[in-house]
Amino acid sequence: MKKSLSICLPIILTVLLFSCSEPSSKKKAKRPNIVFIMSDDHAYQAISAYDTTLIRTPNIDRLAQEGMLFTNASVTNSICAPSRAVILTGKHSHMNGKIDNLSPFDTTNITFPRLLQKAGYQTAMFGKLHFGNNPKGFDEFKILPGQGDYYNPRFITKDGDTTITGYVTDIITDLTMDWMKKRRDTAKPFLLMYLHKAPHRSWLPAKRHYPEFTKNEYPLPETLFDDYQTRGDAAKTAEMGILKDMLLKYDLKVPEQTLKDLGISERLGAGGVNRLNASQKAAWDSIYEPIAKDFLERYPSMTDAALTIWKYQRYLQDYLGTIAAVDENVGRLLDYLDAENLSKNTLVVYTSDQGFYLGEHGWFDKRFMYNESFKTPLLIRWPNVITPNTTEDEMVQNLDFAQTFLEAAQVEAPKDMQGESLMPLLNSEKDTWKRDAVYYHYYEYPAEHAVKRHYGIATKKYKLMHFYYDVDQWELYDLENDATETNNVYNEPEYQEIVTEMKIKLKQTREKYKDSEALSNQYINLYKEKGYIE
Repeated sequence: MKKSLSICLPIILTVLLFSCSEPSSKKKAKRPNIVFIMSDDHAYQAISAYDTTLIRTPNIDRLAQEGMLFTNASVTNSICAPSRAVILTGKHSHMNGKIDNLSPFDTTNITFPRLLQKAGYQTAMFGKLHFGNNPKGFDEFKILPGQGDYYNPRFITKDGDTTITGYVTDIITDLTMDWMKKRRDTAKPFLLMYLHKAPHRSWLPAKRHYPEFTKNEYPLPETLFDDYQTRGDAAKTAEMGILKDMLLKYDLKVPEQTLKDLGISERLGAGGVNRLNASQKAAWDSIYEPIAKDFLERYPSMTDAALTIWKYQRYLQDYLGTIAAVDENVGRLLDYLDAENLSKNTLVVYTSDQGFYLGEHGWFDKRFMYNESFKTPLLIRWPNVITPNTTEDEMVQNLDFAQTFLEAAQVEAPKDMQGESLMPLLNSEKDTWKRDAVYYHYYEYPAEHAVKRHYGIATKKYKLMHFYYDVDQWELYDLENDATETNNVYNEPEYQEIVTEMKIKLKQTREKYKDSEALSNQYINLYKEKGYIE
């Protein structure tokens, strides 16, 4: 017995040694930090990684150069609060209940930050949430009430409200950096939601930017004077036209006195300019008063076309000026991650809550399923996982973020989440990605901007949309041959086979996501009861 044991002992020790050491090679990868950066209404056309025509955004572009740029990222419902609810819950609007900016958010919804917090992540949110004042799943938050203000903004915190003097984009970053430097628990992975107000309407740039940007002149979009000839009532009756619906005072900073001198009356106020303190106002007036004086002299002789172009230029000057501050501050955060050696195990996302019209089709704002508002910028950096300088054209949505973050953090996603984790694409395992179409549904009508209710489906080749409630109209676009979506081919004979195929796919997709005509009518009746619509 002793001899047998002495012979076996080296073998036993060897087996034990290998059995103890083997798990280290199979051990789960270290869970990444997650930094989710989202701006409000940031058009992909206004990021130079997508298009250099309008602005240079070198810091946001870094995420594309060092990571992945998505060219077919879209939203499920192009309006602020519902988009954010989709991101948090991983569910379409009809499933999470936040269908528009009017409806309350059901706080019993399970959100990915709550799951990450439960799984040991330290969580923080700074900036614009846009609904609620006590976000669930965050160890610390400082959020703007509602839309928030560009200058001297008020913030909601766990310890009460506070007003901070300065420019909102800088302040949100200061709060974020302060948390990173002073209260981040280095023993835990973290989820940081860094959420900008800019470039949301009414587009007040920082002092350092408006002297430069108000002098810029931008090329006119091809469809600035679109006549909507082949489209239905929705495009023709929407109230988001630069000429008729963009306000001189609220949007374009023409002072009240100038409007009085011209005999013009408008429904909205100064768009946040009234929050400037004395020194801020003096700097503002030094730039914007000469612009108003020039407008006063030119306005009486302006044609509609000339006024449209003047408004377009003023709009872009301020809109893009606010983005300059976003880009600078994104750079501050990225530099900090690099300096603290955090970048290599931090998944960084830059996106917007939806796209935005920068004069295309003569519009500003969003809401439609047409590309400029339907598509959204998406850039993701994750060193040692994502191959740098990669472009991805697969169809992804804001619906997918929750499951992506949960899988990255090795947390099981709830079965009722409706997105698809982007991990196969991030891991260069594209062959396993099966989605060939995405679904969209917009509800907020009648309401501001008067964009009719509609739902639809998009593939890489075609887009089918159905407008309903007070109309029953369909539109089909051949995206490969009509990039500007100006030619509705729904009734063209040569496209009838495509119409049939797309309607079948739409029906299947609605069933997959549990949407239906009955549910649409249910929401309509609910909002009639609440008095939101007649």
